Amino acid sequence: MAWHQISVISNEASAADISNFLNELGAVSVTFMSATAQPVYEPKIGETKIWGQTKTIALFELDASPEIIKSLLFQQFSDNSVHDWHAEVLQDQIWERAWMEHFQPMQFGERLWVYPSGQEQSRTGTVSLILDPGLAFGTGTHATTALCLEWLAEHDITGKTVIDFGCGSGILAVAAVLLGAKEAHAIDIDPQALIATQDNAQKNKVASKIKTYLPEQFKPFQADIVLANILAKPLIELSDNISNLVCPTGQLVLSGILKEQADSVSACYQSSFTINSAIIQGDWCRLDSIKK
Repeated sequence: MAWHQISVISNEASAADISNFLNELGAVSVTFMSATAQPVYEPKIGETKIWGQTKTIALFELDASPEIIKSLLFQQFSDNSVHDWHAEVLQDQIWERAWMEHFQPMQFGERLWVYPSGQEQSRTGTVSLILDPGLAFGTGTHATTALCLEWLAEHDITGKTVIDFGCGSGILAVAAVLLGAKEAHAIDIDPQALIATQDNAQKNKVASKIKTYLPEQFKPFQADIVLANILAKPLIELSDNISNLVCPTGQLVLSGILKEQADSVSACYQSSFTINSAIIQGDWCRLDSIKK
């Protein structure tokens, strides 16, 4: 199967709006990359920087018209914030190689690096996580995942037991073990997510320390750290279940929350947790807390 791949470059302020617009036009996948092929460095607290010049890359099915997409896009963004339009037909095998070329090493905190296969490096005092991009699950480029990776990199989790609630690609579970966690338990409603998690655990040689479960397979227990990077609605609806997974004085990290949803989510957890101020990146935020 082949795809239309289109890309444009914009300033960081327009990148999210361009992504949303391309999704509305029917894109099957949209991602952000550095237009200058520079690694991603996590922003400081309160900073929302992505890249000064951001390349937005989208895949469309072959029945889409790149000419129409271009016309609509440049009409929508007529303030000259979009430039360097490029379109090509991409075969599946070529698509995989192209994404590998675009996916650059990313740094989270002081000690965690995420590398695509074949690009990993040994850096003194750092941990390397190998992860290849794909259509179905995240690679750390989205703010919600990046915020969680940053938290893991900045805390001492040596010997801790971790639950990754809504694991997706398993990147948080794998990162936790690489950073010193005793073991990680990854839960997701999608069987494909568990396969992706197992593959990533094997690729990073931590499969013996990561267990995967569908919700009905998981027998609840209390862990030292619970990471829940899902969305505000399930975080609210499942607040009792999630809260009960955290041991006394344990830590809970919630993500997948839009800035304007932070207060609603916090309200569901504040009776059992001491919640820190929200950490914001772009439109998204992370809530960190300690169980009372």
